[in-house]
Amino acid sequence: MSVPAVRLLESFLGMLAAERGAAANTLDAYRRDLADYIDHLTRRGDHPAGVTTEGLRAYLASLEARGLASATTARRISAIRQFHKFLYVDRCRGDDPAATLEGPRRARSAPGVMSVDEVDRLLAVAREGIDDEKRPLRERLGASRLYALLETLYATGLRVSELVSLPRSAGRTRDSFIVIKGKGGRERLAPLTDRAKSAIAAYCKLLAAVAPALSEGPFLFPADSASGHITRQAFARELKTLAIAAGLAPSQVHPHALRHAFASHLLQNGADLRVVQELLGHADISTTQIYTHVLDERMQAMVRDLHPLSDSRVEGE
Repeated sequence: MSVPAVRLLESFLGMLAAERGAAANTLDAYRRDLADYIDHLTRRGDHPAGVTTEGLRAYLASLEARGLASATTARRISAIRQFHKFLYVDRCRGDDPAATLEGPRRARSAPGVMSVDEVDRLLAVAREGIDDEKRPLRERLGASRLYALLETLYATGLRVSELVSLPRSAGRTRDSFIVIKGKGGRERLAPLTDRAKSAIAAYCKLLAAVAPALSEGPFLFPADSASGHITRQAFARELKTLAIAAGLAPSQVHPHALRHAFASHLLQNGADLRVVQELLGHADISTTQIYTHVLDERMQAMVRDLHPLSDSRVEGE
């Protein structure tokens, strides 16, 4: 008698939690996607331990018929691939029907990327008035915190949740990098520029003068919140206000926009895609490949300018 599909799903989720340190939100997403898949199999009289590749393709066809967003379909396919790989490795079945599974091809749109000039403008406006001793200390502290957050975000490419919860020790490092504990408990090194370190140091000095008790707390960016640090929402709101002051469209300026700018600007200047993958904390290179439009443009320019038979070089001879 085969193991009930629901039990196989729970075993898979247990593995994700125990071996990969998957967060609760991640587990919930896998549960929803795979429950839909298992429900489809059950209605067809099929089972994860016996479904064929053709059965999987039938499920993909049903997703297309339901008109699901391409991002949702891609996520479902990823979950199914990992689920069946687990069943194969765990010897719940002798093959992996999802190994050669290909979903409907879709164009991955690159995130709206801020230009270097736009980032420079945002940072310049954020920096204004921080050193003005005529301003109340608390106003200067608020401005200094926002500037330190922005410089740190653009220097490191951190996720906003990683940024706002940075430990106080991150502001005291003398190294050119900080250790980040990201998704799934994975640790990585994030670069810290001299500008970011200087912005953090100035902010910490003001924090110690205005709120000495807070400056000795566990977080680099403390706040009166349930978490003990500035929230993602509060940072996003401050960023929108700053965007308006800088003459930028507030809808296009948010914490992820700075993370995207970090990655895109590195690639534009010659960074390797796998290095950027490590810096962003992506477990899978496919997640980073949303930025390959930058590489495509760079490679086209290299061929145009350097290939001995390119049109531009032939015309110039």
